[in-house]
Amino acid sequence: MNKKIISVASAVMLALPVLTLAFNPGPIPTSNAGLTINQLVDILFSILWPVAVAFFIVMFVIAGFLFATAGGDPDKTKGARDAVIYGAVGVVVALVAFSIVFVLRNLVGV
Repeated sequence: MNKKIISVASAVMLALPVLTLAFNPGPIPTSNAGLTINQLVDILFSILWPVAVAFFIVMFVIAGFLFATAGGDPDKTKGARDAVIYGAVGVVVALVAFSIVFVLRNLVGV
């Protein structure tokens, strides 16, 4: 058992530099003195919105898989129904959270 742990740990430690060097983050960003809060919020939302949509899609696919594998069991069906409800609530919360910024911009007039 110990030999397996040692061999797996050593293989992971040997592969770690290869995995870290395989990622190319791109050029070093330059500082932008003209960056405003509005532009920063737009950049953050342009990154977060696709991540949120991907999470919602995965959540509903998992819920569908739970429904498909429930096999008529009431407890499993209830769990799948809860997953759909949690996904729907997450979509509503995300839409409200992302729209608050746009509503505030329109109220303030920025």
